[in-house]
Amino acid sequence: MADYGLVRGRNDLEAYVMAEIPSNIILAADFSDRFDGFSIGSNDLTQLTLGVDRDSEQLRALFNERDPAVTTSIQTLIDVAHLKRRKVGLCGQRPSDDPDFARLLVDAAIDSVSVTPDSFLFVKDNVAAAEKTRRSAATAAAAPRHPASRQP
Repeated sequence: MADYGLVRGRNDLEAYVMAEIPSNIILAADFSDRFDGFSIGSNDLTQLTLGVDRDSEQLRALFNERDPAVTTSIQTLIDVAHLKRRKVGLCGQRPSDDPDFARLLVDAAIDSVSVTPDSFLFVKDNVAAAEKTRRSAATAAAAPRHPASRQP
């Protein structure tokens, strides 16, 4: 990149890495030292985490982006990246098709989600509702508890 005049930080240039393989998650702290952020490719990450070919007729039913191994990987990456002050986005079809998955990403504190143009308003509404629920829960958890309101 430098040979072509592209230098991280110069003219606000940021370099992001696709997080599509388990090693991106396992070594997230190291990748954070080399890149300004991550873009999760959820289809490939799921396929390689679960060892399931999503295009295989025989295995397609096992392909699940909501599998705990995948969602834990996403949460781990976000947590490590945020500790290193790096941003994380997700590109993939799932948030466009699955409002619960979009909510899961909001709860994980993802920084951005890419969606298909035809689903933008749908996903935007789902994300806004999830963010509102998250803020309400955080406000309730932070509210002081008065001794008079305790139940015997």
